[in-house]
Amino acid sequence: MSGDAAAFYARVSSDAQAREHTIDSQIAALKERIAADGSALEPDHAYVDEGYSGTYLQRPELEKLRDAIATGCVDRVYVHAPDRLARRYAHQVVLIDEFRRVGAEVVFLNRPIGETAEDDLLLQVQGVIAEYERAKLLERVRRGRRHAARSGSVSALTAAPYGYRYVRRDQGGGVARFEVVEDEARIVRLIFAWVGLDRSSLREVCRRLQQMGCRTQRGLAHWSAATIHGMLDNPAYVGRAVLGRSRVLPAHPQLRSNRRNARSAPSVTRRIRDAHEGRIEIAVPALVDPAVFEAAQKQLIENRKRKRDRRQGPRWLLQGLTVCRSCGYAYCAKRFGLLPTDRSKSARHYYRCIGTEESRLHGALKCGNPTVPGDKLDQIVWDQVRALLEDPNRVADEYRRRIGQVRDGAAPSEQIDRLDRQMAGLKRSIDRLIDSYSGGLIDKAEFEPRITASKRRMSQLDQQRRIAFDTANAHRELSLVINRLEDFSAKVAKGIDRLDWMGKRTIIHTLVRRIEIDHDGIEVVFRIPSTSTPSDRGPRPPKLAPHCSNVHARLGAHTRAFTPVLAHTR
Repeated sequence: MSGDAAAFYARVSSDAQAREHTIDSQIAALKERIAADGSALEPDHAYVDEGYSGTYLQRPELEKLRDAIATGCVDRVYVHAPDRLARRYAHQVVLIDEFRRVGAEVVFLNRPIGETAEDDLLLQVQGVIAEYERAKLLERVRRGRRHAARSGSVSALTAAPYGYRYVRRDQGGGVARFEVVEDEARIVRLIFAWVGLDRSSLREVCRRLQQMGCRTQRGLAHWSAATIHGMLDNPAYVGRAVLGRSRVLPAHPQLRSNRRNARSAPSVTRRIRDAHEGRIEIAVPALVDPAVFEAAQKQLIENRKRKRDRRQGPRWLLQGLTVCRSCGYAYCAKRFGLLPTDRSKSARHYYRCIGTEESRLHGALKCGNPTVPGDKLDQIVWDQVRALLEDPNRVADEYRRRIGQVRDGAAPSEQIDRLDRQMAGLKRSIDRLIDSYSGGLIDKAEFEPRITASKRRMSQLDQQRRIAFDTANAHRELSLVINRLEDFSAKVAKGIDRLDWMGKRTIIHTLVRRIEIDHDGIEVVFRIPSTSTPSDRGPRPPKLAPHCSNVHARLGAHTRAFTPVLAHTR
């Protein structure tokens, strides 16, 4: 095993375990085993997820480990036990199979894996038992908490909201309870009075708290409207703490982030409000007068009603497409100089970078890009979209350029045939190597590195074959598209002058990927799809670069569009 590139993965489920450093014992045992095997552990090949459940595969360090293995940077992965890799047996099978396909070996400290059929069976049994034990533990905890709540015990809640201090049973003489924190309780009463009596908005409450220098329960200086809403909606402040107000479900995928190229949030769960019949109330000290609490609830209902009234379909022509090239945040549309009752889609508006809004960024400006007149930007983008539809030669030239890229070098069919021959030869070589090891002609020390290298090479050839196959499909599809462009353009030209506002918006969102705004110009990036498909894991095959029409325009008193040119999409 000497000289192999090794990595290890460790995980603990809860934040409490992370704070108590229970993961240190895992790491120490993993490093000791790696040193005993004589493998080489690089500093950046230590992958540790602290406070992440093994029920889900979306974990930051596990994602990095999978990417490293897919690119061939890791030959052997050390994990303390299968349930540290994943709690669910199906997830264990997916990960182990994924690692094996690229020639990486998985080593569990508590038992060997994969040497015989009995080892595989033992792994399956252990994975099923771990999944069963987790489900059984969760059910026992759920039933225990509900029984404690019906008995009126605060221990069923395990934590206290802002304004209280949670006293555990071992600290409170065998009885858990909420203790009032007077400084925080005063802030809670102010929040309810501002919303319920003064009818202040949630953002105004946040601004007042920050001006007062009050910190959140987590010690943050900046308050969010979501935090205030959660406090106003919590009946614990009138003496009725509730078990079962919400439940956890898998999170929906995030369709669009506020900032371009931003990392996705690690959370894979979401909370939803549970049915009223499943709730159990527990008596706790009250902080707010019931009349003030009820007034705050009515104000929240009124706020939600006004918000629903404002949602009357899409409001802006370029909504969701504009981004700032300087800071990467989205440009959002806003009205100005109008009465609140004027909701016409033709009303004057402008586009503004989120990075320039102090209220969103807690007073720290991120960008200096200017505000853009909405009517001018809408017209510029629509003119370019219309020009693209009326002149199919621009799109046809782009597709011909892609076909030219595809034809560079050997034809895809020739590449596929060559790779098939190489893979067949390598498979015969692997079979001979296995026969030699089975017959005792070579020992294990010589067999293992050779078989690992051969499997890695087979994975690389298989990847290259998929790329060549996708490229051949792209060649055929692009040839068909060019033949249909003129017919499509003729049909569009007949009805383009009769499009209403919603029709224009539909066309723009169909053809435009994004609109990048800079200090002195814009760039419209069109959706000319790339037909190659990346693999699920590992290095992505080189796509046919989706070119776009870069349209630079001065956004001032004299709007001027330069001649569109083809340039690569960043």
